[in-house]
Amino acid sequence: MSSTYSIIPNFTYPIKQRAIFFTENGGPEVLKYDYIDTPKIDDLKPNELIVKIKYIGVNLIETYFRKGIYKTSFPYVLGREASGQVVIKGEEVLDIDLNDYLVFFKNESFSQYVKLSVNQDKYINVGNACSDDSLKQYTASLLQGLTVLTFVNEAYNVKEGDYILNYAAAGGVGLIFNQVLKLKGAKVIATASTEEKLQLAKKNGADYTVLVNDPDFVSKVKSFTPDNRGCDAVYDSLGKDTFDKSLEIVKRKGTLISYGNATGTVEPLLINRLSAKNIKIARPQLFGYITEKEEFDHYSKELIKLIDEKKLCINIFKTYDLKEYPEATKLMEDRKTTGKLLLKAPE
Repeated sequence: MSSTYSIIPNFTYPIKQRAIFFTENGGPEVLKYDYIDTPKIDDLKPNELIVKIKYIGVNLIETYFRKGIYKTSFPYVLGREASGQVVIKGEEVLDIDLNDYLVFFKNESFSQYVKLSVNQDKYINVGNACSDDSLKQYTASLLQGLTVLTFVNEAYNVKEGDYILNYAAAGGVGLIFNQVLKLKGAKVIATASTEEKLQLAKKNGADYTVLVNDPDFVSKVKSFTPDNRGCDAVYDSLGKDTFDKSLEIVKRKGTLISYGNATGTVEPLLINRLSAKNIKIARPQLFGYITEKEEFDHYSKELIKLIDEKKLCINIFKTYDLKEYPEATKLMEDRKTTGKLLLKAPE
């Protein structure tokens, strides 16, 4: 039997909801937009609540699950980050009110409703007066903004005057990297696939730009650094196709942060290759840095503060309806988008 819970007056909670999911691995064609069950109210625990989703962040990691790079069970509902309004809450949920908006991490958020636990899930309460524009900015920055803030402080502690190479510099995470690196006083070398994207990167803080497919890519990147010594750190989100170039570009005693698989997974590394220049290498993921509540609270407060103070602007490419996700991911995978893609859940 469920605990006592409260619900928004006159709110009708449905038993079915729309969601994006897949039942086999493959391309965008395996994606389904159909009905699944909503979280059951009768199973709601005293420390749990149900959120009616409004906006959902689109991330490249979803394609890794769909393609089978990361293994899943079927059916698999996509989603990692979202925002929405609290419509039902258990009796022990004291610091969140009905109608409050939360920005949160939660699997299966390519849907209309999710259940959160105040003890286990990570969320930011932005109150019931949050503007729609602010809610979009917070949602569009949660995963990628926290990734950047943790990576520039913990994966490699960026210092003033460092020369940093930033791959995919016009993408959702790349544009945030440009801005945060500049705030830390670094010299930002941006790379992307088109001149148009490079110009966008420059508008967001990049000092130098170079096309990723330039035949002289390595030498051009090095030419931006003092005495052609190479970069203090490289943030490489592309993976397989750029890993060897990144090793060449990192200077002696530099650091290579490999954190994405956009061009495929990196081949196994013979560790002796790091010895020639005493290179450090890391393969971080965000949640290893925000495991504890105080860690998440620290970085999430910093992120919200940067956005509210207009020191960080999140470039939103487009907000799609949830059912349009297959179209959105095709464009993203073909590198035809810049900035962040959002989905809007159906009412």
